[in-house]
Amino acid sequence: MFVSVVVPCYRSARTLPALVERLSAVLPGVTTSYEVILVVDGSPDLATWQVADELARRRGPVQAIRLARNYGQHNALIAGVRAARYDVIVTMDDDLQHPPEEVPKLLAALTDEVDVVYGQATNEEHGFLRSVGSRLLKAGLSGALGDRDARRLSAFRAFRLFLRDGFDRLTGPNVSVDVALSWSTTRMTVVPVRMDQRADGRSGYTFRSLVRHALDIVLGYSTKPLRLVTYLGFLVGICGLLLTARVLWLYFAGDTTIAGFTTIASLVTVFSSAQMIAIGVLGEYVGRIHSHGMGRPTYVIRQRTVGIEQSAPDQPGLVALSMRETPGSERTGR
Repeated sequence: MFVSVVVPCYRSARTLPALVERLSAVLPGVTTSYEVILVVDGSPDLATWQVADELARRRGPVQAIRLARNYGQHNALIAGVRAARYDVIVTMDDDLQHPPEEVPKLLAALTDEVDVVYGQATNEEHGFLRSVGSRLLKAGLSGALGDRDARRLSAFRAFRLFLRDGFDRLTGPNVSVDVALSWSTTRMTVVPVRMDQRADGRSGYTFRSLVRHALDIVLGYSTKPLRLVTYLGFLVGICGLLLTARVLWLYFAGDTTIAGFTTIASLVTVFSSAQMIAIGVLGEYVGRIHSHGMGRPTYVIRQRTVGIEQSAPDQPGLVALSMRETPGSERTGR
């Protein structure tokens, strides 16, 4: 197994040497070859880039990438994934909350029937507000993916290289690696892993930023909010019919004392329902345009066999050959 480890880095000059050292101690025992890709996401301290650059120059199979500014964790992950060379990609945080010693558990769970493995914490590694924000983010992912298992997702994950073909055209500032992976496969599983306390500093993710990221995912990758307007229109229509029946009953019973109230109430409810249904239908078309614009793939090739044509009739001794391409090989490289 060949493994690329992608680590987005932000204010992590003190933890990167220990992270790379621990990865270098663990990975040779479970991989044939590996690389560590450190993506410095516009960290305001110059030391983070200096340490990453020094590790790339002096510490084995390490690659350092410096982004022009701070784009966000998932954007940095996309940059690292696109730079990866090997057939399995592992993503993890730079603060040592994801212990390198737990990486073999992810790799062991990546069987022939599984394309993506998430590490699920067996213990709560964040404070109360951060944990609530994290749950809201996962709820947003569940809505975007249409999968209740999305609540078990984490930034500690392993997946196969060919899946990145599913987000080749993914662009824009608000990207999500997990949504992009869901476009390419449904073969996902979860393994319990240990999570450690942050070794240095404080997390850049606050409750507010997590909630904002959850909204970005729901509005950016799902058309369910648009569809909700249609459903709400039908609900308003049903309520309107009930209200119309009520005011008509009062009218014929002689209990209506305001002239024109029955007509106005009926028209308001009917037209409100019609407007909301019309907006919902229009939203469905807008949602389909949006889905095409986000770069969602039409298909992703898992594996391909290329057959070489048989030799010419004057060379009967040669037979047809076949070449099987595997994910991560040069023939499927980017």
